[in-house]
Amino acid sequence: MKSKHSKNTQGASVRFSGHETFPLRQMWLKKAFDQASDGGLIPKTTFTDESAITAFGVGKNMVASIRHWALACGVMYDEGDTFRVANLATEILQNGGLDPYAENPSTAWLVHWQLAGRRHRSTTWFWLFNHVTAPTFTRLELEDPLSRYARSLDPKHRLSTSTISRDLETCLRGYAPRAAAGSPEDFAEPLLGELGLLQEVHKGQYAFRRGPKAGLHDGIFAYALIDFWDRTANSQSSLAFETVAYAEGSPGRVFKLDEESIAQRLISLADFTGGKIAWTDSGGLRQVHRKALSGEDRKEMVRRAYD
Repeated sequence: MKSKHSKNTQGASVRFSGHETFPLRQMWLKKAFDQASDGGLIPKTTFTDESAITAFGVGKNMVASIRHWALACGVMYDEGDTFRVANLATEILQNGGLDPYAENPSTAWLVHWQLAGRRHRSTTWFWLFNHVTAPTFTRLELEDPLSRYARSLDPKHRLSTSTISRDLETCLRGYAPRAAAGSPEDFAEPLLGELGLLQEVHKGQYAFRRGPKAGLHDGIFAYALIDFWDRTANSQSSLAFETVAYAEGSPGRVFKLDEESIAQRLISLADFTGGKIAWTDSGGLRQVHRKALSGEDRKEMVRRAYD
């Protein structure tokens, strides 16, 4: 949800902890946001003081998890001794905002993009949606390739198998919650579970659901496309269809869209953006073009996803 681009968004850093094995819950981003002052600042001690348990209404580990998710989802970012709330997060989560209680599917899609479309504090999420191509997979089958991926990003980084395993389990449960679980917290539907991106086809065996994604608003798709474009090919005024569909960190991969759905969405963006994004298909060369887009243009794409 962060509207400014962080230098380390696509950096080589890896992170496999912080969530305390709790998948993101619907109200947690709002809980973090509500700690901000009128100036949009949250003292870091808010999450560590003894009063935090009372303030957030959850246990100590969950407070740490809320802090992690607010950072990973771009709701807030580091600024010295404090966290600063991002402008886009304010627009969405403030009382009277676009979606203060995270009930609109567009908020979940935006959060998914932040976690799986970027590598910032969510290495496993990014890797799972961009690098796993098997038709079905188990958590155990993912552990070694994920560990190799982490080492390729940071050869000095040493991770235990249990750390990798816990992170994968948390990620998978966030999209495909367990049907039956032991604690009341596990019965709470994770925010990303409603997206239908991942399903447990057999006990412990998962598969992506690829296809049109009717719940994904064109405004969120357009925002994700421009965010991807800005970070990977900022100087280019056009992108090849294949890049949008298949490149690492692309909307096609992250949202698990099929080719026809991507083409239809790209064609419709000319009307949606008033011609600022346009599609051409000439001589078999399929491309999407863009004119200069302001920060306000980007925000407007998101706003329209909540109409």
